[in-house]
Amino acid sequence: MSICPPEAHALPGLPTDADGPVFRAPWEAQAFAMALALHERGVFTWPEWAQALTEAIRAAQAAGDADTGSTYYQHWLDALEALVQRKGLAQAEQLHALEHAWEAASLRTPHGAAIELTAQERALAHG
Repeated sequence: MSICPPEAHALPGLPTDADGPVFRAPWEAQAFAMALALHERGVFTWPEWAQALTEAIRAAQAAGDADTGSTYYQHWLDALEALVQRKGLAQAEQLHALEHAWEAASLRTPHGAAIELTAQERALAHG
């Protein structure tokens, strides 16, 4: 059983195997899940998502991305950030603050332990 909506099979470059999407790192699966969750909540339609992803891939190619497939989920994340901003769910500054907070949290977290934001980091990210 696939976790993707039927329209997902039309997405450009989606790495899959017989069971569905393939992820090389946990963050890729998380970005994938966030996009699906926002779609399921009606934040954007699947055609809107496909268009945003196409735009992110084209922008990366224009900037010199070799398009080997290894950066696919970076494009996915870029498209997700663009749609979240376009839909007014967050501002770029909030997203960047949250990105830096998670990066700092990951650096201070011992291997194998759950990564958590401090209350101050969560407050900063929510502006």
